Amino acid sequence: MRRTVFNEDHEAFRETVRAFIEAEVVPVYDEWFAAGQAPRDFYYKLGELGIFGISVPEEFGGAGLDTHKFEAVLYEETARAGVQFGGSGVHVLLALPYIKMLATEEQKKRYLPKFVTGEEMWAIAMTEPGTGSDLAGMKTTAKLSEDGTHYVLNGAKTFITGGVHADKVIVCARTSAPTAEDRRHGISLFAVDTKSEGYSIGRKLDKLGLRTSDTAELAFVDVKVPAEDLLGEENKGFYYLGHNLASERWGIAFGAYAQAKAAVRFAKQYVQERTVFGKPVAHFQNTKFELAACQAEVDAAEAVADRALEALDAGELTPAEAASAKLFCTEVAHRVIDRCLQLHGGYGYMNEYPIARLYADNRVNRIYGGTSEIMKTIIAKDMGL
Repeated sequence: MRRTVFNEDHEAFRETVRAFIEAEVVPVYDEWFAAGQAPRDFYYKLGELGIFGISVPEEFGGAGLDTHKFEAVLYEETARAGVQFGGSGVHVLLALPYIKMLATEEQKKRYLPKFVTGEEMWAIAMTEPGTGSDLAGMKTTAKLSEDGTHYVLNGAKTFITGGVHADKVIVCARTSAPTAEDRRHGISLFAVDTKSEGYSIGRKLDKLGLRTSDTAELAFVDVKVPAEDLLGEENKGFYYLGHNLASERWGIAFGAYAQAKAAVRFAKQYVQERTVFGKPVAHFQNTKFELAACQAEVDAAEAVADRALEALDAGELTPAEAASAKLFCTEVAHRVIDRCLQLHGGYGYMNEYPIARLYADNRVNRIYGGTSEIMKTIIAKDMGL
């Protein structure tokens, strides 16, 4: 079946990205993996390549393209090469939609030019110790000063991707107490400068996978946040978070599909080269059947991911559809990558092989952005159950 989701511009972009990865990432990726993060100056290179400005309006230095299809190409090409672009994904996929949706013109003028160049890297801080997917249970507070010039931020966040290198962090905090009718009421969003007094980075977390993506704990002790850095309206943060979850979950779904596709590529190459009992592993019927079954699952996941992408670009992707795409694609990737690792035998367990790193990287897809169990709850509710 011929894909119709990409055009000539996307394919030209693919060639550029593939060449960039081969020249700038693959030769040093083992060093990043050992260090547990990509170097800060790598993000300047992504800025120069134009990665950060694709959907940023032209007046702020971007290309002004209102589409997620170039992001989709990035997912496919990084997975194909068995690499990650550090913590930069959250910069574009998660932080940028909030800036575009909520920032005033004055804020955009301050934020976006440096966003595009990579001079200021952004992250988003939602999750807190003990709350997990229950965002309404957050305890971090932001109290408006008596003179109304600033908020005083106190609390802690965890699992913050990009948290080590971030220059700005969108922090979710309570500006009002929840009501008896709505425990989600009272959350607001702030663009917080990481150089602010009282802002501190705790541990850089030691993760199972996504080793080159810096993930940290953050703490705020009487951090003064200028009132002009409130994003959107007070107390409407939970609504804003819910509004952008569909695009976040699409990103996880598409990334998982891309990983599954890459796993089949790695396994196919390995079994054609590896010889046992005097024959290539690819010669055996079990190998053929396993890879054929994996390819069929990848084809189905590609169709789901592409359909969700088209709906997202059209502004029609519903929360339930995004949850369905995430659930399906991440579960497919889990099965496919596991089977492809099995075909590598013992070598599949070695980090020098991309399938091993892919296996570890993939596991979080069924957890972050809402667990698979949360996705099932959303889908069931949409079904009227």
